[in-house]
Amino acid sequence: MIFSLFVSDPILGLALLASIILAITIHEAAHAFMAVKLGDDTPKAQGRLTLNPLSHLDPWGTLLIVFAGIGWGKPVMFNPFNLKNLRRDTALVALAGPVSNFIMAFAVSMLLRVSLISDIKFVYLLLQNFAFLNIVLGVFNLIPIEPLDGYKVVSGILPPYLALQWEETKKYGLTVLVLLLLTGSIEKIVFPLASSIANLLF
Repeated sequence: MIFSLFVSDPILGLALLASIILAITIHEAAHAFMAVKLGDDTPKAQGRLTLNPLSHLDPWGTLLIVFAGIGWGKPVMFNPFNLKNLRRDTALVALAGPVSNFIMAFAVSMLLRVSLISDIKFVYLLLQNFAFLNIVLGVFNLIPIEPLDGYKVVSGILPPYLALQWEETKKYGLTVLVLLLLTGSIEKIVFPLASSIANLLF
């Protein structure tokens, strides 16, 4: 947990918290940018088209990150009926968040190849952890369970008749997600995939 890390190493704890806040901020801002780009100005009207962390952090989600090691950002609200293509564009808005995390991880992995950075151990490890954090966040959000982004991505990809059946599973999503988290099953899904992607990048 970040709180225990704060106690043992305040600088490292602060650096990790800042990394998480930055990753969540860019993730949520990407959702907002994509929604506006595809025709819905709702996120812009709600002040979400910004990189200001205060606009994207959920108070309870942030507290849980500090004390429980897992939390969430403030979901970006948008009106799918304002989009040019309801099903396709809803999937694209959902996909924008995880893709932004993978882009950040890739950009940082390129930065780590610079000799000046690789020579400074603390900075190198900090950036490497930031990249891995983004990979984990991207993979986690692509799990096809409501309310995660992957659920909406799958809904947009499926043929209409299958998408309707898929929507029927929405009401069970949160319960399934909580059970997976409590049993540790999420870690067994996310971390092997994230590690494989990290190995390719690093």
